[in-house]
Amino acid sequence: MAGGQERTLRRKIKSVQSTKKITKAMELIAASRIQKAISRMANARPYYRELSEIVRDLVKAAALPKNPYTDPENNEGTVVVISITSDRGLCGIYNSSVLRATERLAERVRSSGSTVELVGVGKKAQNYFKFQEIEVATQVNGVTETPTYVQAMYILGSILDRYEIGEISKVYVISHRFVSIGVQNLETTELLPISKGQLETDSTKSSTSFDFEFEPSRDVIVVPLFRQFTLARLFALLLEASTSEYAYRQRAMKSASENADELARKYRRLLNRARQDSITTEIMEIVGGAEALKTETDPRAEG
Repeated sequence: MAGGQERTLRRKIKSVQSTKKITKAMELIAASRIQKAISRMANARPYYRELSEIVRDLVKAAALPKNPYTDPENNEGTVVVISITSDRGLCGIYNSSVLRATERLAERVRSSGSTVELVGVGKKAQNYFKFQEIEVATQVNGVTETPTYVQAMYILGSILDRYEIGEISKVYVISHRFVSIGVQNLETTELLPISKGQLETDSTKSSTSFDFEFEPSRDVIVVPLFRQFTLARLFALLLEASTSEYAYRQRAMKSASENADELARKYRRLLNRARQDSITTEIMEIVGGAEALKTETDPRAEG
């Protein structure tokens, strides 16, 4: 009985140690990919920052023609919610927090009387919405590993076309924003319409005044510029979500490795206790047998 228990505990210890090797390797891989993701963010940030400056100065200085990006005519159209999750799991609460926030926002929009369209980014969103039997207008996978600008155009292209003609009134993005390796915040970003407050937040330079000359004309330039700015904002959000995913996965795998160590220590204590019980039982059997033999061979014991 004791021997069977010891074999079972040894198998468990071996299994936990094998699992720890996997989680430790995944932790190291996630740590290395975080640095690459941070580099991609740093490379894309100057373009987005300068484009934000141009749009902000344009809104501030020029008498803009009426356009859907800053002055939407339809406030009762469809509301689009873009939910950015990962394609793979093992990253803690990264996906569940995004999906819960998506459901809460969709319910709030429906309660106000508007129609909601969900856009899922990542296989985790696809699996969840399918399991919950929630209709998704568009599903895009294979993005969060290494987001590209082309993928941002693919996600947002048809949405912008519909927004410009008034079918869509608002566009929200629910994703994680990367602050540091230890801090990632879940945020709901109102992507459209573009607010002056958002432009001030994205801007880093001092407030200055410019006079713009438009060629060929102001009406021809403004809408494509705002379209490009919106695409750049989504691309920046995808990059931050990707970096946050790796940070979440690194922490989750580190926690799993620590839990594996603790579980292995627990099994070793149980194994040592089982071995001690086995040894004690054997000693008691030997002593009992010796006493029995002594009783049988001692004549005084018979008398």
